[in-house]
Amino acid sequence: MSETTYPNYSPGLQGVIGGVTSISKITVEESRLEYRGYNVHDLASQGSFEETAYLLLKGELPNAAELAEFNKTLDSERSIPTEVITALKSCAKGTHPMDMLKAAYSVLSGFDPDYNADPTDHDANIRKAIRILAKAPTIVTAAYQISQGKEPIAPKAGLRTASNFLYMLHGSEQDDYTELVMDASLTLYAEHTYNASTFACRVCVATLSDIYSGIVTGIGTLKGPLHGGANEEAMAMLMEIGTPENAEPWLRDALATKKKIMGFGHREYKVGDGRAIYLTEVAKEIGRRKGNTKWGDIADIMEKIMREEKNIYPNVDFPAAYAYYLLGIPIELYTPIFVMARVSGWSAHAIEQLDNNRLIRPSCIYEGKLDLKYVPIQDR
Repeated sequence: MSETTYPNYSPGLQGVIGGVTSISKITVEESRLEYRGYNVHDLASQGSFEETAYLLLKGELPNAAELAEFNKTLDSERSIPTEVITALKSCAKGTHPMDMLKAAYSVLSGFDPDYNADPTDHDANIRKAIRILAKAPTIVTAAYQISQGKEPIAPKAGLRTASNFLYMLHGSEQDDYTELVMDASLTLYAEHTYNASTFACRVCVATLSDIYSGIVTGIGTLKGPLHGGANEEAMAMLMEIGTPENAEPWLRDALATKKKIMGFGHREYKVGDGRAIYLTEVAKEIGRRKGNTKWGDIADIMEKIMREEKNIYPNVDFPAAYAYYLLGIPIELYTPIFVMARVSGWSAHAIEQLDNNRLIRPSCIYEGKLDLKYVPIQDR
């Protein structure tokens, strides 16, 4: 269907304004992403994921006392009920990790102390969002451990989001720089305006459903490969290339045969994804620290050729792919990690929607038949 057939129709709603928000903004010409006015590069390189989550949920960066209290609250809310563990263990063998997350949050919702609160109660929604955020790494790692036939590792008091995730995944605390890389990636993935999953989340809660339903909707939307999973596919591509020596011939053949190059280009950015700059820096540094520069060397070659030949730059999923691989994170967890970060953005949008709610109900163009006469079943 062409756009000229219906001049007021935009396939995929591209360019259509779906709402007003004060949560984040993409400046396309400068490839800059801001969370509530702060450049995400500064938040990732100078702050922490918890500061960013606080900013998204409460509207301002915390001072030292506020951040300490926020971290204390997160620390107290990380554990998940045994019923959630039971639900995860009840999932069929081979269940997609994202479906396990949907199941976990669906079961978890009824255990929230504010479960019966009015869906427009702002303070209750903030409390719910903090619990959703706190429990995310516990749910992600519990689902993974169970899928591997292992018992989940409980969260450790005193560890922040990134460090607790790595602890529950590996069974031991990681070094500071490893945690820094993980933390930066969470900040960079936390929010991204009216993307598909965020919009779906807002549509859900706009019916006066609750935040947990919005989160489950977001997870279901992110599961689709046209939205989530790009970092998984980028790592599969890097593994197919295999060595720095193979990078240029592989890429030139891919360009000649019009093969999709994963992790490059972005619909919202024309001169590079600003989120990728800092993550590329720390991803390559973690490789040097671990004595494995292969992935960074492949990346250097690909970035140079793509820039020179196509004027296309890497997006955030490209460095995230090999950064996570170097951190020993299984590839099937890359998209669940996206959830672990994005629940902060989804929650912020759900709260913003519910604070000034109007049901989201767009129009459509009907192309079917009209004025048909009903024929009794015995005559059909």
